[in-house]
Amino acid sequence: MNKAVFLDRDGVINKDKGYVYRIEDFEFCEGVFETLRTFQDLGYLLIIVTNQSGIGRGYYREEDFQTLTSWMCQAFLHVNVTIDAVYHCPHAPELGCSCRKPRSQMFEEAIQAFDIDVKRSWMIGDKPSDMIAARGARIEQTIFIGEDQPSDAKYRVNFLLDTINIIKTTSDK
Repeated sequence: MNKAVFLDRDGVINKDKGYVYRIEDFEFCEGVFETLRTFQDLGYLLIIVTNQSGIGRGYYREEDFQTLTSWMCQAFLHVNVTIDAVYHCPHAPELGCSCRKPRSQMFEEAIQAFDIDVKRSWMIGDKPSDMIAARGARIEQTIFIGEDQPSDAKYRVNFLLDTINIIKTTSDK
């Protein structure tokens, strides 16, 4: 079985500026390349799970999201980091779909598709819904990035780079 680091996109991979869908508005978070390269070197799959309600709300199109996602993955490849998969929910919250975090469908699909061992996997997010979705998928190792720690996050850090030592010191070698 594989181990994975699940990552939210907006606020973890890139600065959350609200409904980011254009390349010129996308700004990588500090330390994201080094952090993800370290996780990859430790043998983790890198899987992004992101709510993209801007599609469902009509702020941008699915094609806009796919163009940005392709560009983002290429930027990672240029620094020798492979994003193994990107799962997204395109629905507006009021639809009550099963894929939107805090529900766990995106995680469950990845777990099945990549034969992921949830006991050896992690979730890194910046919203309580990220932690709830991870727990719903039986991923207990959670890291919250931000000032306030949700009660159900195992760890809290201020910066993405701070996640490296947590995962290095607690993961199986």
